[in-house]
Amino acid sequence: MDRNEMNASVVELMDREAIRECMFRYCRGIDRQDEAALRSAYWPDATDRHGPYQGSATGFVDWALEKLRTQGERSVHNVANLSITLRGMQAAVETYFTALQRDRDAQGIAREVFLAGRYLDRFEKRDEEWRIAQRTVVYDWVRPLGTPDGSEAERFGPRQPIGGVRGDDPVHALLAAIQQPGSQDDPGSARNL
Repeated sequence: MDRNEMNASVVELMDREAIRECMFRYCRGIDRQDEAALRSAYWPDATDRHGPYQGSATGFVDWALEKLRTQGERSVHNVANLSITLRGMQAAVETYFTALQRDRDAQGIAREVFLAGRYLDRFEKRDEEWRIAQRTVVYDWVRPLGTPDGSEAERFGPRQPIGGVRGDDPVHALLAAIQQPGSQDDPGSARNL
């Protein structure tokens, strides 16, 4: 492999990793109701066809966060099987997902549902950054799990902490604890060696 081929391979690997990281950022954004993370997964002019919502991605984020604030309690999305087809500054990405969601119906009764499907995304690279430009969510499996008994504290027992949303999750404390390289709290700084 010559140097040009090597450089092209490295760029392709970096592009693929940036797309994967964007997908992970989307999951954190939706599960933790982290507006900044969620918006950063989409280009401002992106579109999203997402179950009952169809329109701009900006509108989807607004709609989803409002729904989650008023009805949603918790969700966990897992993504796997990312198939990335790169074509210049665009990529066709099929990502399998599973999700567990807990919300409340119109009467305020808690319910849980298991979802499995695929995100079919057209990514675009702009100014060296990959984000979603167009999304269609395909649902392959939807199964209501019923209404859970007892409070979460009763059901989770000693398994603590329980995940939270809108800044009230242990991941936010972890991220805040990371200092800039070279700070006195950085375990790799010369002061701490």
